[in-house]
Amino acid sequence: MDQDRVLIFDTTLRDGEQSPGASMTGEEKLRIAKALEKLKVDVIEAGFAIASPGDFEAVKAIADNIKDSTVCSLARAVEADIERAAEALAGANSGRIHTFIATSPIHMQHKLRLEPNQVLEQAVRAVKHARNLCGDVEFSCEDAGRSEIDFLCRIIEAAIAAGARTINIPDTVGYSIPHQFGETIRQIIERVPNSDQAIFSVHCHNDLGLAVANSLAAVCAGARQVECTINGLGERAGNAALEEIVMAIKTREDILGVHTGIVTENILSASRLVSGITGFPVQPNKAIVGANAFAHESGIHQDGVIKHRETYEIMSAQSVGWHTNRLSLGKLSGRNAFRNRLDELGIQLPGDAELNAAFSRFKQLADKKHEIFDEDLQALVSDTLTEAVEHLKLVYLDVTSRTGETPIARVTLTADGVEHKAESEGSGPVDATFKAIEQVVQSNTVLQLYSVNAITQGTDSQGEVTVRLERAGRIVNGNGADTDIIVASAKAYINALNLIQAGALKAHPQEAGV
Repeated sequence: MDQDRVLIFDTTLRDGEQSPGASMTGEEKLRIAKALEKLKVDVIEAGFAIASPGDFEAVKAIADNIKDSTVCSLARAVEADIERAAEALAGANSGRIHTFIATSPIHMQHKLRLEPNQVLEQAVRAVKHARNLCGDVEFSCEDAGRSEIDFLCRIIEAAIAAGARTINIPDTVGYSIPHQFGETIRQIIERVPNSDQAIFSVHCHNDLGLAVANSLAAVCAGARQVECTINGLGERAGNAALEEIVMAIKTREDILGVHTGIVTENILSASRLVSGITGFPVQPNKAIVGANAFAHESGIHQDGVIKHRETYEIMSAQSVGWHTNRLSLGKLSGRNAFRNRLDELGIQLPGDAELNAAFSRFKQLADKKHEIFDEDLQALVSDTLTEAVEHLKLVYLDVTSRTGETPIARVTLTADGVEHKAESEGSGPVDATFKAIEQVVQSNTVLQLYSVNAITQGTDSQGEVTVRLERAGRIVNGNGADTDIIVASAKAYINALNLIQAGALKAHPQEAGV
């Protein structure tokens, strides 16, 4: 391996999905995986194969379809987990089993209830078993940030001897401080006798807002793989953001002295795809991919940028894909141009029927909007693919809302082709709409989240709505987009109900993880 190259290990589809409410369908995961492949991510952690049949199928589908990136499945240091991961990865062009066990005193004592020597023995057995099933094995010391360095060195040496060729040092609870974490990585590499036989990786959480800083400190200390997610998605406060790691390495190569293989021009489209699918909007002032990341309000800044861009910009907007965010198609555009743009965005539809349905939606949207953006296309395709498996469908919606009067919603729905009508009052137009839908379906769910985000700029922008429904402690997310925010809300609510019908209600996606 090029010693100056940092491998990018993306775990959006595994750790990112551990964000409460960020669960994705198998089709959505495959779309994201293809965007990551186009980004030239080195390793895609596709999921936790043993977690559920749905996770297994998603990992398998990604392993069968992705050719240019290594596809990885997480597995606890347990034979059944490892065997399930190997089964899911059987069709991969390049596969990796990522097995882990906790190594901190607090985890070993209270979670595993094992002595350190027992943990070491279990780790060695797991790595050996994984290596017998897959040539590429990664081993992680869960909660390494709070582990004793002497024990870390012992278990890492044993894991490498057992066949692990990537060693991950995760800051699982986001406890580390950059200079301290970097020193830990440096000491481990120096003290482990066979460290030259493995690539050292880091996986940092953002509980103290230091995930990216800790990751870069580790790179300076010799780590050559960084585990991260698009938009910093992940459980609790999230993970190190891929876009920030990659652009920090690219922008400050003079200091860091390393590089990645990422095609940075594809960062923005990947960010927007993940945001659209998960329903987690990107904050405007988010580094690299936020709407304001390259905006200049101050007159002094504007004057400087006009005279010479680098006075106030350390990287160009074009280098991360901002120049490709506008779709130059309109209502007169043909099907071929539409298909070509989908290809450029890495969006692949299953067949001609889905393409025709998406193109029809595109024409309808072009009649409503003067400008159409890539985000509009992604939302439009999501709607098209969702509609193909609809049990419940919105046929008609009429909402009356006047100042000083109680809003009333009238809906017509079809459930498996049978038409139902309902009418309801509510505290607002959205509340009335949801109550009218509930009169038909009686889902016995509780609305946990209602979020609205403008997909693009302008008052004619499509509104993207996310709803989270909960039933008996299990959750599902629904998404909908439309230039009419009430219609978008109804679509999102119905999407969630259809996912429930399809058995998509789930608890926290994975209980275990690094």
